[in-house]
Amino acid sequence: MASGSGSGNPGSETKSGGPGKCSSDILHSSDDARGQITEAEKGAVEAGDTRTPTLASVEEGDEDEAPDGGVTAWLVILGTWCSSFCAYGWVNSVGIFQEYYETGPLKEYTPSQISWIPSLQIFFMSFLGPVIGRLNDAYGPRVLMAGGSFLHVFGIMMASLSTKYYQILLAQGVCSAVGVAAVFVSALNCVSGWFDKRRGLAYGLLSTGSSLGGVAFPLIISNLLRTVGYGWAMRTCGFIILSALAVANMTVRARTLRKRAELSRKQMAKPFFERPFQWMLLGQFFVPFGLYVPITYLPTAARGAGMRKELAQNLVTFYNAGSLVGRLSSGILSDKAGKYNVFACACSTAGTLVLAMWIPAASDAVIVAFSVLFGIFSGAYISLLAPLVAQISPPEEFGYRNGLTFLVSSVGGLTTSPIAGAILGGSGGWTGLKVFAGVMLLVGTAITFIARLEKTGFRWRAIF
Repeated sequence: MASGSGSGNPGSETKSGGPGKCSSDILHSSDDARGQITEAEKGAVEAGDTRTPTLASVEEGDEDEAPDGGVTAWLVILGTWCSSFCAYGWVNSVGIFQEYYETGPLKEYTPSQISWIPSLQIFFMSFLGPVIGRLNDAYGPRVLMAGGSFLHVFGIMMASLSTKYYQILLAQGVCSAVGVAAVFVSALNCVSGWFDKRRGLAYGLLSTGSSLGGVAFPLIISNLLRTVGYGWAMRTCGFIILSALAVANMTVRARTLRKRAELSRKQMAKPFFERPFQWMLLGQFFVPFGLYVPITYLPTAARGAGMRKELAQNLVTFYNAGSLVGRLSSGILSDKAGKYNVFACACSTAGTLVLAMWIPAASDAVIVAFSVLFGIFSGAYISLLAPLVAQISPPEEFGYRNGLTFLVSSVGGLTTSPIAGAILGGSGGWTGLKVFAGVMLLVGTAITFIARLEKTGFRWRAIF
């Protein structure tokens, strides 16, 4: 469950006209001018300068330039890395419980009923984004991080003692998931205040935490389930998460705390009337449908193609290993080539791989290669999602707008499995499912790229 220099340098002047010429003037001065930039500003974008401070921050002078480094800034990245490890890293691994629950304490329930446990975890992590983002904008991350850490660990510990469906659903699917959302979203929203020119690198580094968590937790859980049982497997993971979140709570901090003012209805509605943000949101509605299908069905599809069980179970690990490389490299490249540019190239390649490689894949070698390559190119989605938001958002609204993006993407997280099941059970079969995934990825990526065109026009060499 990521930002460009477009909104992270609130104290600087644009090349086209000094402090009086800023993004809020450009985007909101009139209905006709909304989402447009001047020719001079387009030239600045093409030259690589996309920093457009908001009117409020320039006039009030309440922020200086982001430090883009230093001990405190990198400690924030360390803490956010830990929160990513414990949040998305944990959520990415909970699918391993599906088989255990089906054959263990919840064997009297259907796989569809059991699947609500991981589905709710994904849903809550995204659905609560706007609320947590707004609270973080107004009050900072301290209370949210502490409260979320408690709920996450408490939910895991209670799940370790649970034997009934409703107990596990509430502990793991609700309590832990709400804590995950509070920890991850609040930590993520602090990063843009510390980094501007190196923001892509910062988000790329922290996003590797979820990849490592997605590799480590399944290995830990599967081994402990065999050796010490479910209860101590959960408690061991709980203690690991508690240790990492202790580091996160000590190191994550907001660089500036904004006025504790409630957002008016007009302010809350404003993002929906900005054409770049509209296109970005619409694109991020479609992308998760294509992203979650391969992640969820890689092992099952491989087994259907004749791959042995032991190798098929490792495909998710191969995917996460590739994703680690993709998240870090896309973050680094985005600082040079532009956030939207790198996102579009990487995710369109991921969609093409689904259609051109996964559909005809029949041999073990091709399936393993697809798992790694898809992980590399789809990794840009995780590392660049927040940078895409920050690139076109005023800094004081980043938490709220980032939360809106999480909210929109939660629809895919909650409904992809039922839709995929319907396609598999119908006449489409595996080919229909893979076509659905590839098309959704390509459509979502193309729509997201329109947000970039709204800001730069058809200037293909623009760095944005």
